[in-house]
Amino acid sequence: MEKDEVRIHASASVHPKAELDSGVFIGPGVVVGEHVRIGRGSRLEAHVNLDGWTEIGAECRFSPFSSIGTEPQDLSYSGEETRVVIGDRNVFREYITVNRGTVKGGGITRIGNENYFMAYAHIGHDCMVGNEVILTNAATLGGHVTVGDFCYLSAMTGVHQFCRIGRYSFIGGFSVITQDVIPFSKWAGLRPPQLFGLNAVGLRRRGFSRERIKDLNAMFKIIFHSDLNTTQALERIKKEFSPGEDRDEIIDFMSSSRRGFHKKAGQEWRDDSE
Repeated sequence: MEKDEVRIHASASVHPKAELDSGVFIGPGVVVGEHVRIGRGSRLEAHVNLDGWTEIGAECRFSPFSSIGTEPQDLSYSGEETRVVIGDRNVFREYITVNRGTVKGGGITRIGNENYFMAYAHIGHDCMVGNEVILTNAATLGGHVTVGDFCYLSAMTGVHQFCRIGRYSFIGGFSVITQDVIPFSKWAGLRPPQLFGLNAVGLRRRGFSRERIKDLNAMFKIIFHSDLNTTQALERIKKEFSPGEDRDEIIDFMSSSRRGFHKKAGQEWRDDSE
């Protein structure tokens, strides 16, 4: 059998207008709809459902009973041609659901590259998920949620509609996120979740230097452990720290927040700059 040959199990149902690139594998019981495009080398293992106007990148893997590109769970949706766009080398484990976008939300649910979504996770309509994100079992994104690169959302975490999760953030299991989460941070808890400092372990794994982590920790202390309001805290950060990627990202993220951001610091705050 040639490496680039498309393989379709006899029990699969693939619409004749669906587009399958070279090396695609379609397992038993899989259903692929009319408007689906599947990139090179992607693998649909068994009983996967791909529906709607859905575009899949290269070398993605879909485990049994994952359902991708179904209509949004939004009462205003009335059959419009909205989409799901997925990048390369993503893993969707068992019982994942990804809904396509809505007209009022921009029309696209978009997922980047090299993400890992564990069993029962849900990505709602109009969500934007970056690169190398991990959603563990049953993590749930409501509609219009944005998740930055390199984030980790633990089991049973729920993210409210229109919230943003900043890059490099870590959220502990069973957390309830109802406001924005600033980049580089570590959170856990129900209502409200509490900040437990920087996501220092994740930052070190991504190659952040000790000096870079030290500066971020100092900025966090100004934001979360001073008597300053948000405007005052950001002004102090602008004065005390030179312009740079991390400083500017925090300032831009907080300044552009529409829902506000979680700010309760836990008693177990740790200085992880060393």
